[in-house]
Amino acid sequence: MQTKPATGGRQEHHVKEPGTAGPPARGAFVFNEADEERRRGVRRMKATATGLLIVVAVIYVLAKCAQQAWGAGGWAGYVAAAAEAGMVGALADWFAVTALFRRPLGLPIPHTAIIPTKKDQLGVSLGEFVGENFLSADVVRARLHALGIGGRLGAWLAEPEHADRVTAELSTALRGALTVLRDSDVQAVVGEAITRRAEAAEIAPGIGKTLERVVADGGHRRAVDLICAKAHDWLVTHGDSVMDAVQGGAPGWTPRFVDRKIGDRVYKELLRFVTEMRDMPGHPARGAVDRFLTDFAADLQSDTETRARVERLKSEVLARGEVQDVIASAWTAVRSMIISAAEDERSELRLRVRSSLMSLGARLATDGRLQSKVEGWIEGALVYVVTTYRTEITSLITDTVAAWDAEHTSRKIEAHIGRDLQFIRINGTVVGALAGLLIYTVSRSLGG
Repeated sequence: MQTKPATGGRQEHHVKEPGTAGPPARGAFVFNEADEERRRGVRRMKATATGLLIVVAVIYVLAKCAQQAWGAGGWAGYVAAAAEAGMVGALADWFAVTALFRRPLGLPIPHTAIIPTKKDQLGVSLGEFVGENFLSADVVRARLHALGIGGRLGAWLAEPEHADRVTAELSTALRGALTVLRDSDVQAVVGEAITRRAEAAEIAPGIGKTLERVVADGGHRRAVDLICAKAHDWLVTHGDSVMDAVQGGAPGWTPRFVDRKIGDRVYKELLRFVTEMRDMPGHPARGAVDRFLTDFAADLQSDTETRARVERLKSEVLARGEVQDVIASAWTAVRSMIISAAEDERSELRLRVRSSLMSLGARLATDGRLQSKVEGWIEGALVYVVTTYRTEITSLITDTVAAWDAEHTSRKIEAHIGRDLQFIRINGTVVGALAGLLIYTVSRSLGG
């Protein structure tokens, strides 16, 4: 036996096969201080039971001597009969207890060493017993219904400290999940999903309806005001550029002073037009813009050619590498935002989750219909698990027992129940003695 320190200063004792120096083999048990104390208790009880057997044997010998050699009275026969029956009971129970864990006296007696030789069968029987009596749909439903999980869960969640705890655990799980995920894989999936969804959905009718509502509400006028103001400012700043552009487009045979006058005239008219359009809400050009936008909104919804052109433009935009990079990088921004919110105890995300949990708990604690729904969901989920994976669950028991070392299994079980089994030997000695005394008394009274 070898000991080594474990966590917290506790010593654990590994039971090893004879002749080995390494750690216990796969499936072996680890004996800790509590197990060692139990084994010492078993040894003490063994000594007590064996001592009682020796005492009864000595009493038997003395009673026989007193009866046959010393001329004692009839009482010696009664004592001898009781002691003899006590020895028989003690030996029978010793054999029965010993046969559970090993072969008595090392003899190959059939149906002995039951635990080492029948360990795998016991594991199979235990797995079948658990599967039939604990993992059946009726048992699971009845047990869960009796627990009243809905009301208990609601009352528990309604407490602020419990809601805080659940929120913290959810945040930790969320951070862990986001940390495990590879950004490149998620970006590829997100990019493909967004692109596929965008390509599958026709956007022209939706844009047309939105534009129609915007024009009807006059929401586009601010955009027109901004464009007119920016156009006016640009013309004021770049007047020379406008005039140079006009002069550069004039024929080569026209005089230069004529080109300058035409350019100046065009610039002034253009500046006047933009200024009036900027300052006059009822300007005819603004009305033309309104009509154009209204017609364009209608074409987006009903004109086949316009809708097809918008779809082609959409496909061209989505196919550009810059757009795909922006779509893919959206995950990075979202991930960073979620992790930051999950880590901050005062973030809006965590506060909303906490509030929602407490609200759900308060409703669940008082609303019988909601309790029934939640309990039905939980019962259905657990019933599905135990009925679908019953074989896998019970195989965990059978496979685990099969992996145990037979000798170590016997020692572990004996350490836990051996003390009580030694009481059986003691009781067998006492009961045997009383039975022998009764039988001897009856036979004597009948003249035997």
